[in-house]
Amino acid sequence: GPLPDAIGAAIKDNNLIAVAVLSGNRNFEGRIHPLVRANYLASPPLVVAYALAGRMDLDLTSEPLGNDSAGKPVYLKDIWPTPQEIEATVRSSVSTAQYSKQYGQVFEGDAHWKSMPIPKGDIYKWDPKSTYIKLPPFFENMPKTPPPLADIRGAKVLAILGDSVTTDHISPAGSIPVDSPAGKYLIANGVKPHEFNSYGARRGNHEVMMRGTFGNIRLRNQLAPGTEGGWTLFLPDGEKLSIYDAAVKYREAGVPLVVIAGKEYGSGSSRDWAAKGTRLLGVRSVIAESYERIHRSNLVGMGVLPLEFKAGENRESLGLTGHEVFEIDGVASLAPKKPITVHAKSGDGRVKTFSVIARADTPEEVSYYHHGGILQYVLRQML
Repeated sequence: GPLPDAIGAAIKDNNLIAVAVLSGNRNFEGRIHPLVRANYLASPPLVVAYALAGRMDLDLTSEPLGNDSAGKPVYLKDIWPTPQEIEATVRSSVSTAQYSKQYGQVFEGDAHWKSMPIPKGDIYKWDPKSTYIKLPPFFENMPKTPPPLADIRGAKVLAILGDSVTTDHISPAGSIPVDSPAGKYLIANGVKPHEFNSYGARRGNHEVMMRGTFGNIRLRNQLAPGTEGGWTLFLPDGEKLSIYDAAVKYREAGVPLVVIAGKEYGSGSSRDWAAKGTRLLGVRSVIAESYERIHRSNLVGMGVLPLEFKAGENRESLGLTGHEVFEIDGVASLAPKKPITVHAKSGDGRVKTFSVIARADTPEEVSYYHHGGILQYVLRQML
């Protein structure tokens, strides 16, 4: 939730590294709060202990958490519960009746749910005014049979990312900043900032989610050095834009996009929108040193070709700046783990040519990619 204004201002004005201690696993950068830069996972009793201490720079094994009413120091060992105390508390606080009351009529819904109008018909009736659920564009102008595969021509780099970029960096699930492309979209559609909710809550609206792709406030795009958040340079003129706004300009110009990354690209939770949003921005391929297993599969499933640098090679060793124009040969005859040739042409006319591995690992994945993604593949099987 929001921080008190005075605390938020103090963090910003003093450039403080504010931290959180939590017992859940949502410890991605910026997920707890945009101003919280570090998150530590701990057991529930330790979360309480650090909350009592109010600071992180202490040794809980030797320093007191504070003083009691008599002024005597209180240590962690003094308040740490025994297994017997925990069991007794659970037995005295949790009952079958609580679950029966909460879940016994869960499918009936409350008065608000029961009073909602129900559209007629067998097909879902999309509400064009909804900012939560929109008809996604994945099947727009989809031919009955997929077109032949084609090599990628004239692609430009949307982002250059480092190692261990998580799916939360790619598609954040936390709060929506007011001045972000997604925030501006919601305001333009009559949503007040206090009603923004989160990216996770609006995952049924592709307009919000594609605007949030690569929009994590802690993302560092090496193509736009000195920036933090979803920024990039629109090439070749070098104009600094949000990644979403740059992607729109590239789409209007008919320019395909690539993303270059380091090791373990797409680590973290298996977030489908990290691949969906990438596709909707117009990214045709990601070239990385290595991939997290599920995200690699999700990219293929959304029609984005994951390419992998050969062992010992990366952006730095090949001298890639991200300002080049990319030609990717061999996609037209794609096969599982096929070597693919990439030509990167810089502004002075010099061309760097290198080989990568297509990480469509199975014949089935090649088929998904050929269809433009698994959604199109499944729909065509039904036609």
